[in-house]
Amino acid sequence: MTDQHASGTSESASTPRRTLLFGATGTIGRATARALIARGHEVVCFVRPRSESEAPRDEAFTGATVRVGEVTDPESLARDGFAGERFDAVVSCLASRTGAPRDAWAVDYEAHVQILNAAKEAGVRQFVLLSAICVQNPKLAFQQAKLAFEKALAESGLIYSIVRPTAFFKSLSGQLERVKSGKPFLVFGDGRQTACKPISDEDLGGYIADCLGDPSLQNRILPIGGPGPAITPREQGERLCALAGQEPHIREVPLALLDVIVAMLATLGVVIPPLKEKAELARIGRYYATESMLVLDPETGRYDADATPSTGSDTLFDFYEQLLAGTATVDRGAHKVF
Repeated sequence: MTDQHASGTSESASTPRRTLLFGATGTIGRATARALIARGHEVVCFVRPRSESEAPRDEAFTGATVRVGEVTDPESLARDGFAGERFDAVVSCLASRTGAPRDAWAVDYEAHVQILNAAKEAGVRQFVLLSAICVQNPKLAFQQAKLAFEKALAESGLIYSIVRPTAFFKSLSGQLERVKSGKPFLVFGDGRQTACKPISDEDLGGYIADCLGDPSLQNRILPIGGPGPAITPREQGERLCALAGQEPHIREVPLALLDVIVAMLATLGVVIPPLKEKAELARIGRYYATESMLVLDPETGRYDADATPSTGSDTLFDFYEQLLAGTATVDRGAHKVF
């Protein structure tokens, strides 16, 4: 998808926006809520009923209003979310939990279409969407669902920002306990064929919040990574071992093993339906094991680290140090391969 320009007019960066935030209870959503509040915006967080008890206790929501409803229900969106009130902007950090086809189309596309329709009905002028950089080379259901909504948003007539981050710290931290216990760091292939520019939740939340007031970040698709050069899985493993005070201990896992797992689950899924979804999850794992999370050059078909913008100051290796020291924790959720 190429960048398109909406008909809306940007406001100054200093203008406070009354903002309705979706996906606020995820780690990126909480960081975005903090960043919006710190920039002086009035924030209303729309959360699921089962998240209501968590939100008031979370410092990210200090200074925000929390409303409860069902994001997949248009009536609840209008009644409990927008509530007939004026909002300047919608920010969505909402994403499907698993990436499985039914979940992806229900959340990454259909729920977002309902949010967009409700926003337009309420007179909202601006929409900031957290998407993903992997949609550049779509091979999976959740990528197709995200692209379908990106297109709908770009054609909506609203001022829009489509933020496509690279890898998250939480998705690259799953082997810390393995390394601490003396086990090898696992890589697929030789661990050098892919790379990414990991970005922290705080840096990404700040970038998303800045989209409200920075005209250069509006009516655009925005790939974004964290600071520093791109790093490979092998480099991640070597540094993590060093930070843990151990000699580099890297074990290479054949990519063919993933192919066997995908084929087996897909075959069994014909007669055992739950395994069909497992096969899609295995495909997701294989995708991330073989594709770089960097800007894809459409002419060469190659990923380009130099063309991948960076922001913020937090590095993955600083985060590893904090995890090892016990000064940080990570809620990985579905962000894991190992």
